[in-house]
Amino acid sequence: MNRILALIAFIAITIFLLILAVEVPSIDLVIVIAITLGFVAFDFFTSSGKRK
Repeated sequence: MNRILALIAFIAITIFLLILAVEVPSIDLVIVIAITLGFVAFDFFTSSGKRK
């Protein structure tokens, strides 16, 4: 269940940031959004995995 909620949150922030990147097409903003999505993806894959 936690993984499903994390996936929903990941999709929501991705959609929000992509809308922001499309509406405000600044190269600096796109770079910051890409870095942010990278951090979010890293956190998703490391935090919501199976516990050892």
